Amino acid sequence: MTHTARLLAAALVSLFAFATSLPALAQACASRGALDARYCDENGDLIADAPKDSKAWQNPGTLVFSYTPVEDPAVYENVFADFLAHLSKVTGKRVRWYPAESYAAQVEAMRSGRLHIAGVATGPTPYAVNLAGFEPIVAMQRANGSVGYTLQLITLKDSPIKKVADLKGKRVAHVAPSSNSGDLAPRALFGAMGVVPGKDYEVLYSGKHDNSIMGVVNKDYDAAPVASTVVERMQARGLFKPDTLRIVYESAPFPRTAFGVPHNLNPELKAKIREAFLNFDFKKSGLAKEFKDTERFAPIVYKDGWRDVLTIQQASGVKYTQEGLSKLGTKAE
Repeated sequence: MTHTARLLAAALVSLFAFATSLPALAQACASRGALDARYCDENGDLIADAPKDSKAWQNPGTLVFSYTPVEDPAVYENVFADFLAHLSKVTGKRVRWYPAESYAAQVEAMRSGRLHIAGVATGPTPYAVNLAGFEPIVAMQRANGSVGYTLQLITLKDSPIKKVADLKGKRVAHVAPSSNSGDLAPRALFGAMGVVPGKDYEVLYSGKHDNSIMGVVNKDYDAAPVASTVVERMQARGLFKPDTLRIVYESAPFPRTAFGVPHNLNPELKAKIREAFLNFDFKKSGLAKEFKDTERFAPIVYKDGWRDVLTIQQASGVKYTQEGLSKLGTKAE
């Protein structure tokens, strides 16, 4: 047998041994739920359990941070500068900004171990949880104690659209198939009102909430379902006058962007990151200038906070798979 043949035979033996071990690995996990096969959820909190073997824990010298690409990532690098400096001080680690261009890029980066702290938008959060072992820990909290945002169906102030039923026959901007407020929620909620997106009105994907909003402002679209927080931030930046838009419909609150870490981050480091979020002086930072309605970072419980989001996604036939992840490539919230 030649050297090449011996190497090939050895590789085939190794591959066979790995393949036959997969069922055993699966059986070793008592409960997994919707999580990817590499994760386990034995405590039933819908989040991947930390590895039992400490050798599998991540403890990087440099922490990589990313914020949801709801708008141009470059807009937020300076906004988060104060927090990243605080995070570095609390953890004793260098911190680097990762300008994720898409939700898929965020999820893949965390899944591969290259992203250690991320703010993930509402709709993609379950993808990150199930495919990348993401563990949500905090969200931005308003003065009234809420950590939510709403779906707002917006149109121009003088538009003939007065209610959801008036969308029939119109051109409506949705954000992207992964977006909670920009696609999944309106499909479920508007459908329950007798208006089926894509059937009763034309759906045009804009790619981002700001594209949808400015598309309505510039009369490219008749209306658009978007996240209330993005409308508020864009108006505060003076991108359109307060009386330009009218809200036709507003949903009950959904949870805001979840900030969290990978399930396999070193527990001590994970605790320091959590501490950094919770003791950060939000109101005296650059973040307060952008997120004017926010007072602090507050703890969240994924299983409770995302209950309605998960229900909408399940009703919409969402599957947390690599194929589903590929559809997250477009920017959205």
